[in-house]
Amino acid sequence: MKKKIILLVLIVSTLFTSCFEDNDDVLQVASTLDIQNFIYRGLNFFYLYKADTPELANDAFASQGDLDAFLSTFDSPESLFDFLKSPQDRFSILVDDYVALENALAGVTKNNGMEYGLIRYPNDPSLVFGYVRYILPNTDAEAKGLDRGIIFNTVDGTQITENNFRDIFEPDTYTIGLATFDGTTITPTGDSVELTKSEYTENPVFIATTLDISGQKIGYLMYNSFTRDFDPELNAAFAQFSADGVSDVILDLRYNSGGSVESASDLSSMVTGQFNGQVFYTEQWNEDRQQDYASDGLFNQTISNGDAINSLNLNRVYIIATGRTASASELVINGLDPYIDVVQVGGTTEGKFQASFILYDAPAPNFSRSEANPDHTYAMLPLVFKTANANGVTDFVDGLVPDIMLDEDYTNLGVLGDLNEPLLAAALADIFPTPLPVIPYRSGLEEISDSRASSPIHQIMIAEK
Repeated sequence: MKKKIILLVLIVSTLFTSCFEDNDDVLQVASTLDIQNFIYRGLNFFYLYKADTPELANDAFASQGDLDAFLSTFDSPESLFDFLKSPQDRFSILVDDYVALENALAGVTKNNGMEYGLIRYPNDPSLVFGYVRYILPNTDAEAKGLDRGIIFNTVDGTQITENNFRDIFEPDTYTIGLATFDGTTITPTGDSVELTKSEYTENPVFIATTLDISGQKIGYLMYNSFTRDFDPELNAAFAQFSADGVSDVILDLRYNSGGSVESASDLSSMVTGQFNGQVFYTEQWNEDRQQDYASDGLFNQTISNGDAINSLNLNRVYIIATGRTASASELVINGLDPYIDVVQVGGTTEGKFQASFILYDAPAPNFSRSEANPDHTYAMLPLVFKTANANGVTDFVDGLVPDIMLDEDYTNLGVLGDLNEPLLAAALADIFPTPLPVIPYRSGLEEISDSRASSPIHQIMIAEK
């Protein structure tokens, strides 16, 4: 029997006095060298791209003293981590606060409710404007009347630029300056809105509705993160689709940057159902771990809490995707492709096919939370294996290319779930061909970041082993 990795990936907030424990109140006495030894041990054991870094070879150092001497040449855990990462690795992360990481995995963040994207100006790429993608319910942004499609270009009176966009949204309270965009020019309106963050748990099942078009029932699901804690809500959406007798399903993953591998497998089993027990994906680990740890991910019949999956047994699915669609979302697209007709609508995806899990400073092979060194809160999410579908397709570093290509129009985003919203309309036009097909729209604008980029689990695919 293959060894199992004992990892508690999702830590419920009740384990802590507060979901956002103030680490300044926790005595942290671990030395930099202690933390660096943990980083080295974890990457040496599990890192997918271990072979790319000579210093991670099992015989790289003759003694612990030699290893310590090497580690001591780095002035911080972060600099060591960056050095040991492979050039082909865009996604492994090191965090200094695993409480925040665990909360993010459970869907708990500090959030004002405004989910946004950031776009370079057409006539000056050093300048950046934001657009509101959607508003989370029961948040300050909802209370302030913000809605999808609103344009803004300043934060606290400062123009958003390519140099400050990573930091300018960090305060718990900030004010956005509103503007308009006609496709060429950003024009400030003079209006502003102050927004304040608070602790928030997001249900990733944002919209689940059945569209009735000429007597034909189409299920539409906007799903924004593969969060295991909300698998029952996802399953309930498919129960309703089944009860409504839908003939097709449109999965809107345009802003979904990933999450749980298990939730991705479950979602794919909800769409289908006729492939139970067959290979959904295979795993490719580093040479040292492949034999003991690699196992196939299968289509299955139950979600993580043991409830039976509500399957639709479809032979076709439409998936709305963009350049912000990544990891577990791409696993769904790639994993379903050998079995059913997957019609991808929108843009080319991110190109993230590797999975991670949390490594705490604890003994190998488990690196478990229960045995973690209490003297610091560093943890890692390194890439540990890459996924391939049943046909062996992997390494799609340039992303998955759509069948129906069009961009979002920032001058006319439309209402999510409305039949006239451009990307949904393009999917429906393929289901219900008309004499006037949807004309592919290309914005020519570069989206450089979004509101989820600051999350510690942005574009991370989490394995549960």
